[in-house]
Amino acid sequence: MSRDSGRQGDAVSRRKYLLTSAAIGAAGLAGCSGNSDDGSDGGDGGDGGSESDDSGNTMESGSSGPATVTAEGSSTVYPISNKGSSYWNSNSPASDGEYWGSNDESSVAGWGRIETDQNIADYFASLYGFEPTGERSNPPFATRVALSHSGTGCEAVRDGLVDIGNSSGPITAELDISEEQRDENYVDHVVGRDGQPVFVSQAIYDAGVEQLTGEQIRGIYQGDVTNWSEVGGPDKEIYVVGRAEGSGTDTSFRLNMLGDADAPMDVDTRLGQNQQVQQVLQDNDNAIGYMALAFSGSGIQAIAIDFEGTVYRPDPDAENTIFDSEYPLNRDLHMYTRITEETPEGTDMREAAFLNMFLTEFGQKTFVEDVNYITLPTSDIEAEREKLPEQA
Repeated sequence: MSRDSGRQGDAVSRRKYLLTSAAIGAAGLAGCSGNSDDGSDGGDGGDGGSESDDSGNTMESGSSGPATVTAEGSSTVYPISNKGSSYWNSNSPASDGEYWGSNDESSVAGWGRIETDQNIADYFASLYGFEPTGERSNPPFATRVALSHSGTGCEAVRDGLVDIGNSSGPITAELDISEEQRDENYVDHVVGRDGQPVFVSQAIYDAGVEQLTGEQIRGIYQGDVTNWSEVGGPDKEIYVVGRAEGSGTDTSFRLNMLGDADAPMDVDTRLGQNQQVQQVLQDNDNAIGYMALAFSGSGIQAIAIDFEGTVYRPDPDAENTIFDSEYPLNRDLHMYTRITEETPEGTDMREAAFLNMFLTEFGQKTFVEDVNYITLPTSDIEAEREKLPEQA
């Protein structure tokens, strides 16, 4: 295995976990599509530029309508953000009980708390002053989500290339900035959580490796444990899979498992997307890897992990589970917006309308839980809503 020193980062995780060892010690107003840090004009991620009307709303150049809300970044956050974007752009009517609203056959989750006969995007956009269209597939403004990495998404929102930077790691670590710099320049919108599991190939699981300690996993990823027989498995060399540098999944894993975003790692391969890690573990009979909970699948198994005597299992009904907030690898899923002179609150009305959709019972069920992530508790949803500008 080759030594990989990893990215630099000085941030501390929300629940940084230091394992016991001698070495470690136990998306209205002009927003993130404004000017970039170098003074050049930032676009909205589409063709052509944008400008602001007299009220400060970001408008498409040559158009009377609001600009498209653009997002980019983490493959972990992508299932949430992209599904939300698809629903938004569909602008389904309230008579559609499958995607939005209620009919004689079905009703969407959380509909009982929403009283409206408007289409989905019309409803959430109107809360922030946008005129409803009343037309399916024609929202008051469009949304578009691109897939890359957490680091790329954070850089894109920093540089004014997109409105929202999706990240599964803290922006402090992804951009190597302080918490003060974060608070001065960005708003962190948390839309869900991921109980980041560790997976092994099916053959390894079937051979008896159903549980490892945190110390054993750290040993594998730092090159001290190289054969499965050393941790109760078969006599096979361990094929160690890591995520690409710049991935929020990688940053969070180092912070929470290895103790520091700068922690060195010994890995056989690094892959850019969760889907690629999933495929490699399915194709190999001796591999271990870490990825987002949403990417569980056949041919791989999430293992239980013993952290200092508490065993967290990949079962929501277990006494201690990776779905618990106490699980040391549990992490926030972020959608960052940027503070500018035009948008001192850091989130314009377009971005707020889109983000608010996720911060409802409907949004948490449809876009978070239904793609296998962990929903936010009510108190956290309320705190996240307070970060948004006042509704119209």
